[in-house]
Amino acid sequence: VIREFSGTEQFHTAMEREFELAKLFAGGMNLFSYWKSDKMVLRMHNAVEAHEENAPEFFAIVRGLAEAADLPMPAVYLIKNPQPNAFATGRNPENAAVAATTGLLEILEPEEVAGVMAHELAHIQNRDTLTMTMTATIAGAISMIANFGLFFGGNRNNNGIGIFGVIIAAIVAPLAAAMVQMAISRTREYAADRRGAEIC
Repeated sequence: VIREFSGTEQFHTAMEREFELAKLFAGGMNLFSYWKSDKMVLRMHNAVEAHEENAPEFFAIVRGLAEAADLPMPAVYLIKNPQPNAFATGRNPENAAVAATTGLLEILEPEEVAGVMAHELAHIQNRDTLTMTMTATIAGAISMIANFGLFFGGNRNNNGIGIFGVIIAAIVAPLAAAMVQMAISRTREYAADRRGAEIC
């Protein structure tokens, strides 16, 4: 009995250390992403900065919406891609950017483009980048704990839950973290829809 209790206690102590390490690692990764995500994402999509000379109508739409939302004018980018898409990035309204694909601008009418971009500006105004970064930190920590448990949990004689329990945790924990992240993401999308409509 003493030996079993000792093994369980050691397991819990090891898990606490692993959780702290997971939080630090996930937090560091997300902090880096928070500060550099805008440039990383724009570079990844080969985005080109838009201005009054190369995209006058699109630029004017974003400028008008930013004024209506009482936001600083974000950097505006174009992405050469036939798929209709748009996104906002940046850690706060003062360091924000919005981007749209050429496909979106070709398919939609100006009023529809305004609706899409108002939604993206609402994400900036609501500081959803910060919300999602914090959520990603928690989700990342949960996923890493499961991985640490799988690889460093020890054997079934000293880990308290057995190797099968560790494997199940390694599968279920990341799924649970992803579900939490998606649920929060949905609520932010609905809020951006509402605020985007108000801006328009």
